[in-house]
Amino acid sequence: MPAIAGEAMVATSHPLATRAGLRALERGGNAVDAALAAAAVLTVAEPTDNGIGGDGFALVWDDGVLYGINGSGRAPASLDGLSATDEGPCSVTVPGAVRLWDDLAVRFGRFGLDQAVGPAADLAVAGIACSARISHKWSGADLAPMPAPAVGERYRLPDLAISLGRIAADGPDALYAGEIAAAIAAATWLSEDDLLAHRSEWVEPLRRVYRGVEVCELPPNGQGAAALLALALYEGLDPGPHSAIEAMKLALSDTRAVVHDGPLPPDFFDEGRLATRRALIHPDSVVDASLDLPRGGTTYLCVVDGDGMAVSLIQSVYGSFGSGVVAPGTGIVLQNRAAGFSREPGHPNALAVGRRPFHTIIPGMLLEEGALLGPFGVMGGPMQPQGHFQVVNRLVDMGDDPQAALDAPRWRVEENGVVELEPGLEGLVSDLRALGHDARIDSVQHGFGVGQIILRHGDALIGGSDGRGDGYAAGY
Repeated sequence: MPAIAGEAMVATSHPLATRAGLRALERGGNAVDAALAAAAVLTVAEPTDNGIGGDGFALVWDDGVLYGINGSGRAPASLDGLSATDEGPCSVTVPGAVRLWDDLAVRFGRFGLDQAVGPAADLAVAGIACSARISHKWSGADLAPMPAPAVGERYRLPDLAISLGRIAADGPDALYAGEIAAAIAAATWLSEDDLLAHRSEWVEPLRRVYRGVEVCELPPNGQGAAALLALALYEGLDPGPHSAIEAMKLALSDTRAVVHDGPLPPDFFDEGRLATRRALIHPDSVVDASLDLPRGGTTYLCVVDGDGMAVSLIQSVYGSFGSGVVAPGTGIVLQNRAAGFSREPGHPNALAVGRRPFHTIIPGMLLEEGALLGPFGVMGGPMQPQGHFQVVNRLVDMGDDPQAALDAPRWRVEENGVVELEPGLEGLVSDLRALGHDARIDSVQHGFGVGQIILRHGDALIGGSDGRGDGYAAGY
């Protein structure tokens, strides 16, 4: 059943993160304070997918205004003939999560960053009993910095605790200058000047109305445009799984072709262009769309407080344990976001000095008639826009509550033309194959993402946390 609360709610993918967010609210913090407390705990509770060596993005609804912040980092200011790699020292762009945390705290929070990060540092010392999901992902990670804990085994991250403690004491400068910055620079192609120069960017969110609900995403260099484009294409088609899959394929293809560290083409959502792309979709055949899909793991959370402030926040180290590089003596696993640069010569997303790569992580927000409906998100590399599309479809078209929308079985388009379906959609396989889809059942849940949703419901809040994850939604 969905969670119901009268005043405030937190939804995350790990119980300890939800608990940290609720405690921040109970101490008098607002939605941003709660989101940051949860985000910091997640760096300890889900180290396979996120950390202070990663990046972050967020949407904040406050007093009737929607704000967006891009916390992704850039390639080095000097490449010295080096090329980006999928892992290792030349896969690391400047980690942006900690700067984003501080920017959110300064602009919107009631507490300082120290109150968000301090409990996470204590948790890294005390240790966490490893969940089945994290144990499974950890054991399958080729770049894990330490052996995977067994299910229920307590693991500790003492070096990370020290780094979190430094951030609590000294703020973001603890990471972007001094000993930690020097350690990151020594282990990667980044320089200390690259780290010192890093800043988040406040951005204007993308918006698109889908059947009366305004769906909001962040602009490039993230892939939020893919979710909006899929919804825009689907809205003009006969409803059903075939149309949904075909719309998503075109949206993924179009987005990968143009998204880079710059604005979308001005005609990206032009009605004429949409009609032309929509005309490629036929009821009895499949589109041969070329797909080049990213990979990666992420963690997502959302909060709504008693004053109506809402936060949709997502953070990631991209691959499992990112680049596989740990800054010496810090416990900080560094992301491998440079793997997101295109290797195609002349591509707008090609590597260049100081450029940010194509990013997978996308927080979402829903508005209705200019007012907050609620934050939502689904983590999981190329599954993220696909998850956004399917969750919005369940909420808007089918009238599902947040928990039902998240629990519904999902499909996933792969770059080789395969359409993977969860076992609950097994009944679609034969019909999809008859239309030309290479449809297959995949029983491994990790590839279908983990999401959270909180929506306004009259005078109350109604929320959910994905059963594919470990967390829950709760409030008061």
